[in-house]
Amino acid sequence: MQNVALVLSSGGARGLAHIGAIEELEAEGYHITSIAGCSMGALIGGVYAAGKLEEFREWMKTIDRKKMLELTDFSLSLNHFVKGTRIIEAIMEFVPDVLIEELPIPYCAVATDWKAGREVVFREGSLFEAIRASISLPVFYEPVRRDGMILIDGGVTNPIPLNRVARHEGDILVGIDVSGHDYAAQWEEKEALVERRKRSTSLSQQILNRLRPDNIEFNHYTMLSRVSSLMIRQNSILMAKLMKPDVLVDIQMARYGSFDYDKSEKLIAIGSQKTKQSLSKIS
Repeated sequence: MQNVALVLSSGGARGLAHIGAIEELEAEGYHITSIAGCSMGALIGGVYAAGKLEEFREWMKTIDRKKMLELTDFSLSLNHFVKGTRIIEAIMEFVPDVLIEELPIPYCAVATDWKAGREVVFREGSLFEAIRASISLPVFYEPVRRDGMILIDGGVTNPIPLNRVARHEGDILVGIDVSGHDYAAQWEEKEALVERRKRSTSLSQQILNRLRPDNIEFNHYTMLSRVSSLMIRQNSILMAKLMKPDVLVDIQMARYGSFDYDKSEKLIAIGSQKTKQSLSKIS
């Protein structure tokens, strides 16, 4: 049985593919002996380290758009839209908080100190405080204040922390990277959608076509979102070149985005399929 030091990247809802990756590794006979994660990777990795991955997967099956709205505790703050407390409390109902140093396997989560502009690595203390800090997507989630720091999403500084996972003699380094998008395919899909709308014979769609600007998909939000995603993606590529993992499962998606939490089973299946393909190349 081959031991694995596993690293899970940031990626929002796309990070649900990490569940499929873990399940495939175990199905192929690999033994995960340590784990490090960033953002959604920190959440999935922490739940796995606590022995509650199956419960988490079953809970995710219950998440639809209505449930997502119920778990969103909106805020009127100037620096974030969502407090982020409600989602953590919901998960803690079936994954009790524990001290990281008491987990059965070494685990760490990566966050970013907004004040100092540096990476922060959690190797001890509250598991859920570490996860909550690591998933604090800038502007969206409320930052975590701890020891004089203002902690935001770890993806800002280290989206796939291959250099932070605990290593043991003889293990192999495996990274699962969902930080990237298939940008070309995404653009082609959007262009095809615009063309279908233009050709529609529906009266309501024709009225919408007249009211909708041609470049509505290219706006301030999509511009900033794409720039942020590209920077995170480049950081993950550079980290992989630096650390040279034995296996890097690079999962780029065109159809699914950062907030598609209601599509968990499809995302898990993608993670399983892509991991199986990558593992077949080294067997």
